[in-house]
Amino acid sequence: MTASDPQDASPDKPHQDERFMRLAIALGQRNLGLTWPNPSVGCVVVDESGDVPFIISQGVTQLGGRPHAERVALAEAGERARGATLYVSLEPCSHHGKSPPCTDAVIASGVARVVSALEDPDDRVAGLGHTLLRDAGIAVTTGCLREPAFRIHRGHITRVTKGRPAVTVKLARTTEGFAGSSRGARLMITGEGANARVHMMRAHADAIMVGIGTALADDPLLTVRLPGMEARSPIRIVIDSHLRTPLTARVVAGAREVPTWVVTTIAAPVEAERALVQRGVEVMRVSADAAGHVALPEALHLLGTRGLTRVFCEGGPGLADALARADLIDELVLITGRSARGEGDIPALGMALQERIDELAFMGDDQAESDLFMFWERP
Repeated sequence: MTASDPQDASPDKPHQDERFMRLAIALGQRNLGLTWPNPSVGCVVVDESGDVPFIISQGVTQLGGRPHAERVALAEAGERARGATLYVSLEPCSHHGKSPPCTDAVIASGVARVVSALEDPDDRVAGLGHTLLRDAGIAVTTGCLREPAFRIHRGHITRVTKGRPAVTVKLARTTEGFAGSSRGARLMITGEGANARVHMMRAHADAIMVGIGTALADDPLLTVRLPGMEARSPIRIVIDSHLRTPLTARVVAGAREVPTWVVTTIAAPVEAERALVQRGVEVMRVSADAAGHVALPEALHLLGTRGLTRVFCEGGPGLADALARADLIDELVLITGRSARGEGDIPALGMALQERIDELAFMGDDQAESDLFMFWERP
């Protein structure tokens, strides 16, 4: 843990600070996928005046991004916040938007100390929030559990620094390394435990993205089907360079219930766009690359302008390899399943992704019943 000002640090409380910051980060993680275009921030207000600290209140950024976590936690705490410590997973905002700055609320609450995991790289904040709090006489400690906080705020940070959402690519492969079969039969590679975990990943994304190849071969529904979490189905995105998405596709049939966006090229047929739009699909056009396919950097930038911060790509080997060539992969989840052992002939990892994976940091693995999850992320 580091502090911007050594005088603001609390060297006798690092373990206590980490304990409550872990809770703040966990709270923020809970609402991932629900708060875009704003980050999902967690906040905890703690009374540290006695021998044993106790939690006064908790807050998390609400649906659609407002109110912010700090305001939720401080509203619950009321006068009990005076003299307390506020733990927050991202620097409190200091600019006027659709609501007043959170720094105003923090200062007015009378808290004595703020522990912040990350400085917000948004140009409208970028350290100003911490400065305003210090100027008001509040002790500020920064950098507590920076890495896990960065992980849940990667989408927001990527959007404000690169102009695009963070991209997580998920691929499933057999033990022999295949993701599909050229004979047309869909491989059921993973078991129920792994599938449930993938649905939870979907629920924490702003959007699920596939390529037209996957849309045609599998006709996926691309929703969250965990009991009680169906309402957390994110936006569905199909990358379709020539507008071949069938009007009978399940993502089209349910477009009025779960928003569906199709990203295509400028040259795609207008008649096909009209037919999709009539069924509730939103069609977006970007430039084509040299091969006539959707220019993925431009497409991701467009999604960023629409407010998306986290895109979960389940588009199969072709789209994954294209994202790797464009250096657009921020996280990679590779699942090795045993259910289709001895089947398939389409490699899960294309040449570009095989080369790119060496540039990613391996974060570890985990088991879901008989299936193995492996995780990489951009360092």
